[in-house]
Amino acid sequence: MVEIRYFAAARAARGTAGEEVPADGTLADLLDDLGRRHTGATAGGMTLAGIFDRCSFLVDGRTVTRPDAATASLDGVGRVDVLPPFAGG
Repeated sequence: MVEIRYFAAARAARGTAGEEVPADGTLADLLDDLGRRHTGATAGGMTLAGIFDRCSFLVDGRTVTRPDAATASLDGVGRVDVLPPFAGG
């Protein structure tokens, strides 16, 4: 199991601050699965899958960008933080 923590717009789209999910494969596999299963949206209409495309991620504290998610293994990973761009820096 891996703990997912959502921040800002990702939290708004998901409707929760976090969850625990089984994780096999890569970060890209996980994001694709989460995007398919959770179809809620923010007040502005952004879906979780759409927000993921703009995010960076902390995988057990290591920064991973969306383009690198396909090669980021989740083997042994305990936590993934989903970090959309933040206003104000």
